Amino acid sequence: MSTLNIVNKSPFEKRSLEQCLKRIGEGDSVLLIEDASVSALSKTAYAEQLISASKLSKFYVLKPDLQARGFSEESLLDSIESVDYDGFVNLVVTHDRVHSWL
Repeated sequence: MSTLNIVNKSPFEKRSLEQCLKRIGEGDSVLLIEDASVSALSKTAYAEQLISASKLSKFYVLKPDLQARGFSEESLLDSIESVDYDGFVNLVVTHDRVHSWL
């Protein structure tokens, strides 16, 4: 059973992303939204962890949230795919479970 893990807190303020990365499994996905979208950028302290975790799970970032913070898709790690709101809904319906990390 696959899980969509949704992280919305900045990894520079909360430990939600760190805790999520320790618990994701093969076939799971992680969607970074709101302030967590900044962790998808290629030159952050979390880049190495996300690259490593992307070998096991898929990573996505909500494009409107990334843009609202002044960043473009060109700034993303190669292993992270941006999605719009329709893509967000598609991720929810294609996974067996959804877990929001608070």
